[in-house]
Amino acid sequence: MKRQLLGLLFAVWHVSLVLAQADFGSARWIGAMTQQEAQLPEGRNFTGAKLKEPAVKDAWAAVHPLSDRSICIRRDVTLRKGVKQATVHICGLGFYELTLNGQKVGDSEFAPLWSDYDKSVFYNTYDVTTLLPSPSSLFQICVLLGNGFYNEQGKRYAKMKIAFGPPTLLFRLHVAYNDGSSDDVVSDHSWQWTLSPITFNSIYGGEDYDARLEGKEEWHSVVIQEAPRGTLRKQIAEPVKIMERFGVRDTIRKDSVLVLDMGQNLSGFPEITVCGKAGQQLRLIPGETLTKDGLVNQKQTGRPHYYNYTLRGNERTSETWHPRFSYYGYRYLQVEGDLEVLKKVESCFVYNSAPKTGSFECSNQLFNDAYRIIDRAIRSNWQAVWTDCPHREKLGWLEQDWLNGEGLVANYDCRSMIEQTMQQIADAQFPDGALPEIAPNLCVFEGSWAPPFLESPEWGGAFVALPFLYQEYYGDERLVTRYKTQMKRYVDYLHTQDSCYILKQGLGDWYDYGPGRAGFAQNTPMPLVSTAHYYCWNKLMREPRADSIKAAFIREFYHADTHLVGTGSQCAQAIALEMGLVPEGDREAVLQQLIADIHAHGDRLTTGDVGNRYLFNALIHNGQQELLYKMLNHYDVPGYGYQIKLGHTTLTEQWNPEHGASMNHFMMGHLNNLLVPYILGIWRNNGLTVIAPHPMGDLTWCRGESNGIKTSWHLDGKRFLLEVDVPLGQSVKVRMPYSGREQTVGEGHHSLTDEVMTTAR
Repeated sequence: MKRQLLGLLFAVWHVSLVLAQADFGSARWIGAMTQQEAQLPEGRNFTGAKLKEPAVKDAWAAVHPLSDRSICIRRDVTLRKGVKQATVHICGLGFYELTLNGQKVGDSEFAPLWSDYDKSVFYNTYDVTTLLPSPSSLFQICVLLGNGFYNEQGKRYAKMKIAFGPPTLLFRLHVAYNDGSSDDVVSDHSWQWTLSPITFNSIYGGEDYDARLEGKEEWHSVVIQEAPRGTLRKQIAEPVKIMERFGVRDTIRKDSVLVLDMGQNLSGFPEITVCGKAGQQLRLIPGETLTKDGLVNQKQTGRPHYYNYTLRGNERTSETWHPRFSYYGYRYLQVEGDLEVLKKVESCFVYNSAPKTGSFECSNQLFNDAYRIIDRAIRSNWQAVWTDCPHREKLGWLEQDWLNGEGLVANYDCRSMIEQTMQQIADAQFPDGALPEIAPNLCVFEGSWAPPFLESPEWGGAFVALPFLYQEYYGDERLVTRYKTQMKRYVDYLHTQDSCYILKQGLGDWYDYGPGRAGFAQNTPMPLVSTAHYYCWNKLMREPRADSIKAAFIREFYHADTHLVGTGSQCAQAIALEMGLVPEGDREAVLQQLIADIHAHGDRLTTGDVGNRYLFNALIHNGQQELLYKMLNHYDVPGYGYQIKLGHTTLTEQWNPEHGASMNHFMMGHLNNLLVPYILGIWRNNGLTVIAPHPMGDLTWCRGESNGIKTSWHLDGKRFLLEVDVPLGQSVKVRMPYSGREQTVGEGHHSLTDEVMTTAR
C-alpha cells in the first residue's frame, strides 16, 4: 500500500512538472543581454568573507554595467475575435510587474516568490479576461523587470553577491475565443526592450527612480537568453502584497532634513506624493531606530539602504511613487533633498497574503500587547520565506519555522507556506543528505567562524518537524509521505557526524539570556542541545538508533547525584524533561532542579531561541503553569513586557533590545504557541478540533478564534463559563479545565459551565 501511495505521489509530482512546461508552450526566455554578455561570475559570495579574495572582487568588477539595470519588455497585440477567456503565465526574474494597456495585473509585490533559481523557479498564473479590449483593438503587454535575489551585485549594502543571470522573462498569454479557436502570445524574438526609469534596484540596497525618463524610451530587439537551471514550478505560497498602510504619527526633526515616526515598525517601503519641478529630488532613508541626534540609524540593520526619486515635473500635477523591487524593515523615515515638494507620505506594510485565521485577547494587557508585537514581527518576516529580519539579512533561517510552529498554524493559514518551505528545504539538501541552516541557500559562509552557521540540527531539523506539524494540525500526511526519503537521508547524515551517538555541531540555544549582548549560547552546552534534537528527529522518523542516542545522552549529560542535566540550565533541564531524556523515576527530581534554577534567577527565564519552547512546555506539562505565568507577567528584562515598556511595536531579536541588533524578529515569539492553543484552548489534533481552555494566574476572561472556531471564557466567582461557536457542518471536543469533563458539540452556539476548583489548575 505504501509503495502504491508513493507511486501515486510521484506521478502527481511528475504531472505538475509536465503541466508547468505546458503552461508556457513555445515561449522563450528573453531579455536585453545574454549570460555571456553580462559577464556575471559564478558563486554565492557572502560579503563578509569570500569577497575579501582579490580574484572574487575582480570577477565582480568585470560585469557589464547594464547587467543589473531594470528593463521594460513589451509586445503590441491585436485580438481577432471576441474573447471567452484569457490566461497569462509569467515568470519575470528576479521580480516583475506586468501591465496590460498600462493597468497592473494582480496586486502582488516581489513576484514571483524568490527561490534557489538553480533548483526551483516559481511562476504565476492570472486570469486577465476582463482586462483585454474589444476585438481589433491594439493593446500593449509590458513587463517591468527588477533584480531581486536573482541578480544581487552588492552596489550598496548587500548580505551577499549572487547572480543567476541578468533580468529575464518567460511569458505566455493564451486567449480562448468565443468561437472555440484560440491564440497564443509568447515571449520570443519579436518583443522589444528598453531601460526603465528605475535606474538602480537592489533587494538589499534600495531603489532609485528618475521620472523624467518616462516616455523617453529607446526600444531595442530582445535577445533569446539561457534558461535558469531550476525546475519551473507554479508558485505554491500566497503572493506578497501591500496589506496595510500607515500615515505619519509624529515629526521627530524638521530642519535641513525631515525625520518622521511612522508609528509601526514593519517590512515594506514608503509611498510618496510630490509636486514640483523637473529634476527636483528626494532621498528617503528608512530605519528602525534613531541616533541621539534624531537621525535614522541603520548601523545594525544594513547600510546604506535608501530610495531616490527624481521628479518628472509639473507644478500643477502631483506624482505618486513607491519602490517596486526593494523593501526594508523600518519605523522611521528620514527625508532629504527638496523637502518642499513632499505632499504626503505613507508606509506600505508589505507581507505575505496568507489569511489570518486566529485572534486572541484576554484580561491581561501585557499578554495582549505581546500577542500584537509577535504578530507584527511574524507578518514583517513572512515574505517569500519566513525570514529572520526584513532588513539586514532577509534570509530563511529555518529554526523559527517549527519552534514557533503551533503559534503559526493556530493564527494563520500556513498550508501553502509550509508546502513551499518544504520544497525550498528539499532544494537546499546536499547530495550527502546534509541540510544548511538557511533555505533557499543563497549564500555560502566561509572561514574559521563559519561552521556553527552551516549545519545545526535545530535548524535543518525543520525538514523533519514541519511535515509532522502539518500532519498533526491539518490531518494531512502528504508532506511526511512525499519527503520521507529525503528526511531519512538527513537523519542518516547526522549519524555520520556523531561520535558514539553524541552530536557536536550547530548553534545550540542561540541568543539565550545572560550578562551582556546575546549571541552564542551562554548557559547550555551546544552538544547537549544538538544531541537532544538528533534524538528527536530519529524518534519522529522511528529510527532504531533513537534508543542508542537517548542512552548516550543520559550517559554524557545527566548527573544522577544532583539530577542536573549538563550545566543544569533552564534550557538543559527543560529539554530533558520534554524529550524524555532522563532516567525512569527521576523526572520529578529533574523538574525540581528546573524550578530551583528559575527561583534562583528571580523567577525569570534564561532561555533563548531554542530553549524558550522547551521551558514553556515543560512547565505547562508538569503542572507549573502558575510559575510560567509569573515568569512572563512583568515589565522587566528578560521578557516580553520589557520590549512593550520601551515602546517597541514588533518583537526584538534580543531579550534586551537595548543591546541592539534587529528590532523585528519573531524567533523569540514562543509565547504565541500558548495563547490560542493553550490559554484560549483551541487546538487541532490530526485535523480534529479540541477546545481545552487553561485559566492561568490572575486571568479572568479570554476570547478569540482559530480557523473558524470562536470561543470565550470568563470566571464568575466559583463558576467557569465557556462560550463556543462551531461553524456549519463541524463538531469539536470540549474539555473543561477544572472537572476535566469532556463532551462533543456540533455546529452552532454552546454555553458550558464548570465549577472552579482552585487546586485543579
